Formats: sequence, C-alpha cells, structure tokens
Amino acid sequence: MSKLSELHARMADITSRLRSQDAGGATEIIQRALSAAGLTGQTPPNGAGPQSLRTLFASLGGAPMPRNYLPGAAPGTDTVDEKFITATFSNAAGSRRYKVYVPTNTSGRAMPLVVMLHGCTQDPDDFARGTQMNALAEEKGFVVLYPAQDASANASRCWNWFNAIDQQRGQGEPSLIAGMTHEVIERYQLDRNQVYVAGLSAGGAMAVIMGATYPELYRAVGVHSGLPYASASDLPSALSAMKGISRRRHGPQDHKLPVIVFHGDRDTTVSPANGKVVVDDFVAGLERPEHISTLVEEGRAAGGRQFSRTTLHADGQPVLAEHWVIHGAGHAWSGGSASGSYTEPQGPDASREMFRFFSTHGALPAEAPE
Repeated sequence: MSKLSELHARMADITSRLRSQDAGGATEIIQRALSAAGLTGQTPPNGAGPQSLRTLFASLGGAPMPRNYLPGAAPGTDTVDEKFITATFSNAAGSRRYKVYVPTNTSGRAMPLVVMLHGCTQDPDDFARGTQMNALAEEKGFVVLYPAQDASANASRCWNWFNAIDQQRGQGEPSLIAGMTHEVIERYQLDRNQVYVAGLSAGGAMAVIMGATYPELYRAVGVHSGLPYASASDLPSALSAMKGISRRRHGPQDHKLPVIVFHGDRDTTVSPANGKVVVDDFVAGLERPEHISTLVEEGRAAGGRQFSRTTLHADGQPVLAEHWVIHGAGHAWSGGSASGSYTEPQGPDASREMFRFFSTHGALPAEAPE
C-alpha cells in the first residue's frame, strides 16, 4: 500500500472520531498519517484553521470533513460561516438546536439581541435568507438568535403555539426558547436591556407567547402573520384561530410589551384579523388605555406594495405599538428576499422596521422600580 493510499485508508476512522467530537483522537491519527505519508511539511492540524482541514480532506479525495469540527469548540459549532454558529440547548422540556449570527464589528460594547422564530417548514438558514436579518445585524451591530424547531416535535417544524403546555412560562417550548436566549446573552455578554423577539406565522404566534410569559426577558415583540396569545388549545381550535375564530384565555402576564405587527391583507393562511387582535390585546393590557392616541398613515413601499400603518402613542413615550397592513400581500415576510421561503419582496422592509421599533424600547430608566 502506498503512503497516500494508507492515508486514504485512515480517513474513515478520522471522520468517525470527528463526528463523535473526539478531536484529540482525530488530530493524533492525522498527524501519524501525515508523518507516515511523508507529508510532514503540512500545517499540523492543531495549528490549522477549519478551512485548512477541509482542504486537506478534499485534496485526499475522502469523505467531506464534518461541518461541526472546530478544535477546542463546543459540539455543534458551524465552521462554514464562523459568524453564523450552530449550538444546542437542553433542559427538562427537551432539546433544540439554534443558530447565532454575530456581526463582524462588535466595537467592544454589549450588543442588542434579536430572537427570530421561523415559520412552519422553515429552518434558521432559510429564515435568515428570507428576512435578511443577518445583513441588517451586520449593518446595525446586533446579534441574532434563530431557535430551530425539530421535526420530532412537529412534523412540519411549526412551533407548537396551540398546545397549552407550550403557552406557559417554565414549560415546553417557551422554556427552551427563553433558556437559549439566556445562554446566548451570557455567552456573548449582550445587553440584557435590549433583547427582542420576533417571528413569522407559527413563529409569530410563539413570539407573542414569549412576550406574554417572559416579559422581564424581552423588551418588545415583533409579529408577522401571527396570532394572539392562547388563541388555540389543540389542532382543531388552531385551524379555527387561523381563520380568525378563537376562544381565548388570558395569562396573568399577558400583553405587557410593546408590539409591532405586520400582516398581508390577502393572507389566506392566517386571517389578517389576528394582527388587529394582537394590537388590541396590547392596548387592553395597559393601565390607562384612554390616554392612547392613534395615527393612521397610508404609504407605498419602494417595491410597489401599498400599506396602512397604524401607530399608538402616549404623551412623552415612544410609539407603543404599530400595526402594518400590507395591501395585496399574502402569507409572507414583507420586504424579504426571494432567496428564502414565504417572502414578499415588494413590501416594506419588515426586518428594518422591526429593528427600528425595537431600538426605541431599549434600556430601562436607571430609577425604574424592581
């Protein structure tokens, strides 16, 4: 057997060890194999970046190097794009993977965090492409967390917003999303006073649940084509709620956070009536709703879609809620990119408008009560 053939023969063992996260064992095998093959001039794997190792694997004609190998990194780290990192969070409710986008220039400051909850059949990569939130994060300087629903929890990868256990603090999917939010805040030392949650469709409904059940964790909520809190308790009632018919219950911490809502008025998947109810619930949760004034504006996006924007104001405060109705749009993220699913490129930029709204609801006053 030639020296290179012997190196090829060791590739299966190397790949197996990398997949099992035995980075040390894999490195030792690679070093021995390189030495035996007379390739000692190669950069030692311990000092090589992940791309160097990928090049080595490819040049040998072996199986692709596992995507999650990064010496010294936690299991699940995605090295294809070092700014878009994969990890897993687990607690008593189960386990979910997630991805985190970290912008290039952190400027040494504590950055905001936007949690993005994808819709049914989507995943973090697809949702990131469609919303273009990573590009906005690069421009504005914030971190984006994309929790990933697992097909074992829902065959269509929908967040289970219609299950009673998944509408409660400390239970089910809300506990998982809150847990990974805390984990990412700690890991990247983010600004706890600038943490926001948004989502599309089932993700929009779950974003409402997160705001209702963890109002101390998030500062504002973005809802695109979503539904109000606890608008269903099982699949039949979920189908009714999506049509705009629901028998709802309210939680003790319901509707305290500022909210921005987007919905297409031609949405045949989730009735646009749900968007209005989300905003109405917020107003109903205010201590003095009679002091709120409303302004309705009409406009046209650069892409051509017309829209109506309703803003809710209170004296001396930022806009408390916004409701955008995109005329002629269906069940899709307004202003999104066609490179992702469920997007409406001709509409106003929901990602940019959400972050603009979020940015007005940041740090609490220094003298704020506990």
